[in-house]
Amino acid sequence: MRELKLFLGPQHPGMHGNAAVHMYVEGDIIKKSYLLPGMLHRGFEKGMERHSWINNISLIPRVCVVEPDINEMAFAQGVELLAGIEVPERAHYIRMIILELARISIHMMAYGGLGSPTGNYTLMYHAHADRNTILNIFEKITGHRVYHQYIVPGGVRKDLPKGIEEDIHAFLDSLESRYEEYRDLGIENPSLLKRIKDTIMLPEEVVWDLGVTGVGMRSAVNKPYDLRKVKPYARYDQVDFEIPVSSYSDARARVDIKLKEVVQSISIIRQALEKMPTGPVRVPLGRGQSMRWTVPSGSVYSTVESSRGEFGYFIVSDGKTHPYRVGVRGASYPQGLLGIEKYLPGTRIDDAALWVDTMGVCSPEIDR
Repeated sequence: MRELKLFLGPQHPGMHGNAAVHMYVEGDIIKKSYLLPGMLHRGFEKGMERHSWINNISLIPRVCVVEPDINEMAFAQGVELLAGIEVPERAHYIRMIILELARISIHMMAYGGLGSPTGNYTLMYHAHADRNTILNIFEKITGHRVYHQYIVPGGVRKDLPKGIEEDIHAFLDSLESRYEEYRDLGIENPSLLKRIKDTIMLPEEVVWDLGVTGVGMRSAVNKPYDLRKVKPYARYDQVDFEIPVSSYSDARARVDIKLKEVVQSISIIRQALEKMPTGPVRVPLGRGQSMRWTVPSGSVYSTVESSRGEFGYFIVSDGKTHPYRVGVRGASYPQGLLGIEKYLPGTRIDDAALWVDTMGVCSPEIDR
């Protein structure tokens, strides 16, 4: 009777989304563990094969609820490559603004997520309040707060509303002015530091073993590998920004990189607003033809840099009105599923929720 089975989540203040971690523990040490993604949504990939190219726009954001826009971008970009569509210049910059606002939003959610399992509720309230402000901005731009369905094949659904630039600048100014306060409240806070410093390690050999990308990789191997730099899309090659890295990947290092990425995202958005030209924002697919619209035969792998790493869509078209095959490369799959099974054992029970948070696990993209 030395080994006990415990369930962490899904109804637990330290868990994120609907995932659950099943743990076999001895004392407070995890001996075996595995992730139950939760059956929030099933069959995304097969569902996409049964919907038209345009109807899929309402389905794909749900592959990662808290960061839906990367799905829209990866899917739209893949369709555009297959169909040979040239996106208007203004749409490229608008897409970049949307994606970086989404990056700040998810990093704020993850940073605030540290508060619940560590008892730092002030951090959680502040970070989630700022994320809510971003959702207000998204609502003004797209009409929706969570699933925006805004980035579409050919550009974006509609132009930016009048006056939204002032709202964005006001939020960025406010967030930037409180950046040091955020650090003091979180990763410089002695009580939180004891929970995340020198714990939940992700060594370089584990990165290569699992295929981890994004913050997890950059915090361990000290290399600025980021698809926005390596394989630029939208207009990331027209703005200046840095890729934060580290060579010591404990939980604190990963959180530190996320905070530094927020600063870079602020800079990218400001540059995009300044450089964005006037003009159309979408290539029309033909009035009344959207549901009967076909894409030339072929296959493509379209990738973007999500907050958790490389997020990709493998799309196959047979020339009909809906995809023949769609495969999603979820960015959190390696560390969120394989990592929990292989490397969470050996840590303490109270570190399990911090693993899920600092590794950036989005359960629907695993259970897809």
